[in-house]
Amino acid sequence: MVQPGSAGWRTMMEGFPWFRGQGRFPLPAYSEFMPPPRVGRRPGGESDPGLLRDDDPFGWTVSEIEEEYELRPGLRHLAEEIMASLVRLGEGRPDFRLAGHAGGRLVGNPYWPPELDALKGRLAHEAYVIFLPLALSRTQDDKGRIRWTLFGSSEQGPEKAFWQSFYDAPGREAPVSPSLAFLLRILKEAFGDRLDGPADLHRIGFRILPTGAQAGFPYWPENPLPSWTRGLILQEGETAEAVRYLLTFRPFSRLPADVKAGYASGRLALLPFPGSLLFWGAESTISLQKELPLAVQLSLLRLVPRREAPYGLRVPQSGWFHEPGPGSPSEKISYDRLVNTYRRSNRWDRVLRHEEDAAANALEVKVSRALFAASSASLGLYSKPMARNCQIWKENSDLLLDGPWATRKEIRDAALAVEGGGLFRYRFQFPAMRVGRHEIYWHRPLTAFRSMGKDAAEVIVDGPLGFLTAYPAAEPDPSRPIRLWPRLLRREPLLAALSRIKTNRDRYAHETALAIQALFDAHALWDGPLPRSFAQNLLRVADQEKLDHWLTVLPERVPLHEDGVTIRAALETLIEPVAEAAPGFGQDPAGGPESGRSEPLTFAETATRTFEVSYWNDIRALSDGTYADSENADSVPQPAPAGEPPERRRHRDLEALGDLLLDRHRRAIADAGMAGRAVCGETPFHWTTDFDYDLFGGWRNDRDGHAHERNLLVVIPGGRGHAEAVVLADHYDTAYKEDVYRENGARRASSGADDNRSATAALLQAAPIFLKMSREGRLERDVWLLHLTGEEFPADSLGARHFARAVIEGTLRLSPSGAPPLDLSSTLIRGVYVMDMIAHNLDSGRDVFQISPGRGAGSLRLAWEAHLAARSWNEQADAWNRRPDRQGRGRGRRSEDAVTVPEVALHPRLAGEVRTWDDPRSTLFNTDGQIFSDAGLPVVLFMENYNINRSGYHDSLDTMAGIDLDYGAALAAIAIESAARLAVKSG
Repeated sequence: MVQPGSAGWRTMMEGFPWFRGQGRFPLPAYSEFMPPPRVGRRPGGESDPGLLRDDDPFGWTVSEIEEEYELRPGLRHLAEEIMASLVRLGEGRPDFRLAGHAGGRLVGNPYWPPELDALKGRLAHEAYVIFLPLALSRTQDDKGRIRWTLFGSSEQGPEKAFWQSFYDAPGREAPVSPSLAFLLRILKEAFGDRLDGPADLHRIGFRILPTGAQAGFPYWPENPLPSWTRGLILQEGETAEAVRYLLTFRPFSRLPADVKAGYASGRLALLPFPGSLLFWGAESTISLQKELPLAVQLSLLRLVPRREAPYGLRVPQSGWFHEPGPGSPSEKISYDRLVNTYRRSNRWDRVLRHEEDAAANALEVKVSRALFAASSASLGLYSKPMARNCQIWKENSDLLLDGPWATRKEIRDAALAVEGGGLFRYRFQFPAMRVGRHEIYWHRPLTAFRSMGKDAAEVIVDGPLGFLTAYPAAEPDPSRPIRLWPRLLRREPLLAALSRIKTNRDRYAHETALAIQALFDAHALWDGPLPRSFAQNLLRVADQEKLDHWLTVLPERVPLHEDGVTIRAALETLIEPVAEAAPGFGQDPAGGPESGRSEPLTFAETATRTFEVSYWNDIRALSDGTYADSENADSVPQPAPAGEPPERRRHRDLEALGDLLLDRHRRAIADAGMAGRAVCGETPFHWTTDFDYDLFGGWRNDRDGHAHERNLLVVIPGGRGHAEAVVLADHYDTAYKEDVYRENGARRASSGADDNRSATAALLQAAPIFLKMSREGRLERDVWLLHLTGEEFPADSLGARHFARAVIEGTLRLSPSGAPPLDLSSTLIRGVYVMDMIAHNLDSGRDVFQISPGRGAGSLRLAWEAHLAARSWNEQADAWNRRPDRQGRGRGRRSEDAVTVPEVALHPRLAGEVRTWDDPRSTLFNTDGQIFSDAGLPVVLFMENYNINRSGYHDSLDTMAGIDLDYGAALAAIAIESAARLAVKSG
């Protein structure tokens, strides 16, 4: 029976919305603190359908791709690493990773007492069966990937995860047959004992010995055990002479004497191997828990090296580092587990999110430098101190820093302590996923053994699944968890795609499997079959392969043809039938005929030469050098050679640029006759950080009160009195030039013609269009044109973080010039369209752009509107190109002198690829769009077919010479049309 009053995951929703109110939803820069992934229901309202089901309050859904691409490969990898150390322990030659420095982890350890250590070399009969409970959770990395991550050994103790595997809700046992079948399988595969059925367990001498009371951790032992164990329990005082297999998690030092003797002689097998339990008995690890309740996780991490590859389990770095100083000699120190350096990846590495281990190519620096250094040399162009994502202990196990919860003063004190020198224990800590204010851990047994006659570990990846716990993130208490149980999705067509296609080594491996996954995921967010045209643009396939052809040849791309036929049949049930597809549009998210318009809303203003010329002139005016220093931090001179006077620091031009943009919008409002109805102004705020960045004048002036940061906002009213709004956004700052920095160390702001003057110019062009629509009463919802500040390093989405935080906390105010503040705190944001780099047509992948939605159904609906806008553009383009001014023209060409407006060209037909948030080619993570998605606000990124390795990105070549006017004007027009479609909808 389910325990009365137990609400499962609903308990975590209590207090929602807990984030309303000033200061209740902090959003530091991700470069300073990689935050936890927020799942289930995020503060902005976006949810993860199917993760937490209303009809299953104790279930936690795990998707096929998580299990097949992350968890199972990760378990196999961990088993290889861990088993090697356990075997060496059993053979009497423990390595430092397991035994600790000078064997200290074994001293006083009740799970591996001296009497076990005395059996060195006498455990040849040992099968090394382990049910090792891992603490897992999902974390976010700097590529925007949300991945299952090893936190270490379970803080719930050595046995709880195993026994909880035989339940599926509090007090409700799972079916008995699979439980017993698992035990029969272990005995067969690990020991070669073939049994006819569960009844044979007692006959062959299989028994269970409960742990009993556990000093210091009374919540570790399971009590009572599942009902199927009753006839198998070895009673206290009962002889063990007839026992062949004893399942027990009791410390070896507390086992009955005849059990110990039977094990030493090889007559009796202990399940699990006693050495696999020692992680919960090391005095050095237990002492860490005095100040940090989950620190017992740390013990296991020492066995597994760091792993940041995009597949399998993520394993953050941990170990010890030594810092020379007054209190610690500078000569070389000998210490087994010293890991003194850290490789940190960032955008400078030019490593894409789906490529292999980014850290392998990163710059290697001292751990202390990676954590605390804020000098010019340490910062480089992208690397801020990581102290907030680390926990540090002194050599005596006293906690020095709990980074995720540290204050600015605590970080500074820790830095000073490290500077004083010594040995320090640490682990990089990327916080566990959260539902509301609770963090979630999955305690999953790693089930493995050393097969007979082999040295390799055999892993049972479909063994016991354990359970999940939720604790209040601010004050986790392992003795009082909310308990949940994993529910593995095992949809056969998708399993066939993920588990079998990935072994196919042709060029479609992974690509095909991920395309199938994308269709399944999108369908889960959709009401009814996916429109065929939308499904086409969701495919992760090369060369714009058509959907019908892709489905036709799918069986040939699967190792087993019959699997391919099954997969194709399943996909066809997710996609709208050909006969029902509406000409040109398909079905809307509500399932009925497409409810938008075959007639476009804004193309009459944007598909014109006037729009193109105005768009070009705006990009050129913004990037011609008048506003050369548009970096939030400001330009920083190169170091002066010895004996020469230092170069003068340039004055930041961001304020003047902001004033220009506001003046343009005020004039547009006046020209449209909308004065007193539409308003524009700024949302001012200050730039706060964990570390001091005195190197940057922009940061320093902000701190000293000489300046402030600001987003710029134009509010164009709809018909609902600011009740709802659609946001069209850019960022108006520019990045440092990497090539100049590499050459001489100077930080110079890029001209930013593409990144991001191309989007800023689009907003300037959008204002008169939306003002006219508002004046004519055509807008149901407000349209907000939002110029965000500080997207680039070192500000790192500063404006997006401030705006999202104000929306979530309910504190958003607009400060118009010469007018009282406008309270926008109650406005519901129905969608955010972010434009970033929209005017460079990639030579190696022409006429393609990305529509990259965030997580959630709301974001996918925004992508649908963008998809329809792009289709509408393409459908109209041929007619436009037959007009006298276009007829006979060719493709657009870049300006030869980067000044003159390019000649009139044909309107291009653009392929808008819908790249979902987990698509390897989506660059949502690298923009302000990631902030909105993580906060739970529906968002779509409009971006060109981005290539991080091309010239013209964050360098001196980001000028008008790289602007493709025909492409950029078309993409700007599609973005404007998308926002208009959402703004006029009545539903």
